[in-house]
Amino acid sequence: MANRTEYDPTLTDDEDEVEELQDWDDWNAEEEEEEESSDLDSDFLCFFCHSRFSSCDELFDHCSATHHFDFPAIRKALGLSFYSSFKLINYLRSQVAENRCWSCGLSCQSNKDLQNHLHETVNLKDIKPMWNSDEYLKPFLQDDSVLFSFGEDEEGDDDYAVAVDKDELMSDLRHFEEICIDHQIHVEKIAGESDNSCESGRRDVDSPSNGYLNTASSSGKVTANGVNSGEHVGSADRMTKGKSIKAYIPNHGSKDMKNINDDYFASYSSYGIHREMLSDKVRMDAYGQAILKNPSLLKSAIVMDVGCGTGILSLFAAQAGASRVIAVEASKKMASVATRIAKDNGLLWKSPVGSTTDGTGVIEVVQGMVEELDKSMVIQPHSVDVLLSEWMGYCLLYEAMLSSVLFARDKWLKPGGAILPDTATIFVAGFGKGATSLPFWENVYGFNMSCVGKELVDGAAKVPIVDVVEDHGLVTSAAILQTFDLVTMKPDEVDFTASVVLEPNCDGATSGSNDLKSETTWCYGIVLWFETGFTSRFCKEKPAVLSTSPYTPQTHWMQTILTFQEPIAVTSGKSWVDRSAAVGTEVCPAASIQLRISIARASQHRNIDISLETTGIDPHGRKHSWPLQLFNLS
Repeated sequence: MANRTEYDPTLTDDEDEVEELQDWDDWNAEEEEEEESSDLDSDFLCFFCHSRFSSCDELFDHCSATHHFDFPAIRKALGLSFYSSFKLINYLRSQVAENRCWSCGLSCQSNKDLQNHLHETVNLKDIKPMWNSDEYLKPFLQDDSVLFSFGEDEEGDDDYAVAVDKDELMSDLRHFEEICIDHQIHVEKIAGESDNSCESGRRDVDSPSNGYLNTASSSGKVTANGVNSGEHVGSADRMTKGKSIKAYIPNHGSKDMKNINDDYFASYSSYGIHREMLSDKVRMDAYGQAILKNPSLLKSAIVMDVGCGTGILSLFAAQAGASRVIAVEASKKMASVATRIAKDNGLLWKSPVGSTTDGTGVIEVVQGMVEELDKSMVIQPHSVDVLLSEWMGYCLLYEAMLSSVLFARDKWLKPGGAILPDTATIFVAGFGKGATSLPFWENVYGFNMSCVGKELVDGAAKVPIVDVVEDHGLVTSAAILQTFDLVTMKPDEVDFTASVVLEPNCDGATSGSNDLKSETTWCYGIVLWFETGFTSRFCKEKPAVLSTSPYTPQTHWMQTILTFQEPIAVTSGKSWVDRSAAVGTEVCPAASIQLRISIARASQHRNIDISLETTGIDPHGRKHSWPLQLFNLS
């Protein structure tokens, strides 16, 4: 601010006026505004020195040019989410406060020594775990402007552009919860039933990567591959000792949850999605058979359809003789569409608000989430005879709709009531080269473009892929990974860990040849699919199965593909192998592949995290394990 002459009582009025005029002549309004603005806006403190800047961009440019720290480039290179970036800033400030290098950990004598020491980081992925701790969600500096502004000026990149409300963010951070999932009882129960679960192996509920899955990536990319599984994932021995496993799950706040749900339900407002589902013959035949071919189940029953969409299953139920069908749909548009369809087919029971007459049918469409159903209508708890839903997503559990079905079961279904489907099973098998794009790129009009295929396969090891896998592309037996009984399962059993063993089914195994190469093939990864059962427990006249297997006709769910970081040679023969070579190589192929797979609800609502541990076992029992892989299906 410009200096002013203070009032002097010895001056005469005329002298005082002249003095004031001289002072005003010296004053420059623009300079004062600039200085005031500078004082108010230069509150972006450098991470490493005492310099202040008027914007994040200026701060980041300074840090990059002076201190070898390029914040935007680091965010992009590591694919950091908003909260991970928030942690990085606080971690950085905490290290500088102790005169410690943020990347190599060297302690310096002074801040000046630290600034002279700062250097480019060689491998960012190696140091990323340093700021993963939730302690860095607490701002290191009070009212640190960088924390609430670092995403504001970014455009054109949905992954990093963040509009942050400071008060809302701080409220979210204060409400981070530590959720302790005590699985000791579940593990003891599984251990007691181990004789009956040999197909799927020992199951336990564990949380990989330091006790929690932290892959809240909206892009579907993994957060960490190549982590040593022995260091970060609880072993079977550790679980059998009954230790409590803690999962750290952020509470994103009701507003965030509502936004995610709104986007999710809005995505089902597209008629194209519903046409795809209605055109899925496998899907429609299974549900049609279960509902229409079991008259003793549906006759005069009260039915609830969770997530009715167009209302096709409700229409089936009405056609089968249900006395009342409560069709619940969260999408406002699709609830309106389902209402119109029921009315057009003479099956609407209760007309929309504002109508002077009710319909003569049995279907009542209720718009809203099933968890909030009693806010929209009067319904007695445990008054539903049949709970009906098509809730399955990719890899069965994507979209997290099963939790809503279980909520409806516990609140609205009568004791002994039916739930359709009543079972669900996830299967796994290994796939070979024929299920990849490699064969195509090896011969493109006579030219070898296999470098492209190899790059695609390498990239596939970082993301789950939903695509069609033909049965001839499988190179191992199929195994049951996990089975759910929807009548008895608890909501937290949606998250699980299971171990299975895959046996090769190489073509050479039946040739009678002793040639190792003729019995060896390469396994490039695993395929996951599911089946849901409408069993005779409820469908006494005509049970049904909905299968998304590679061995059955294609469905819109297809299969979920997880690619290994490197292919594994497998053999079903007993030929000589080179015991000095690593298991899984061509000269020492694996006789079996042992998998430990965890599937859990991700911190990003409705997504799922998948961890994969892979071990090859040769014919003589020697083992070789590969690094843990983490995938986020979003």
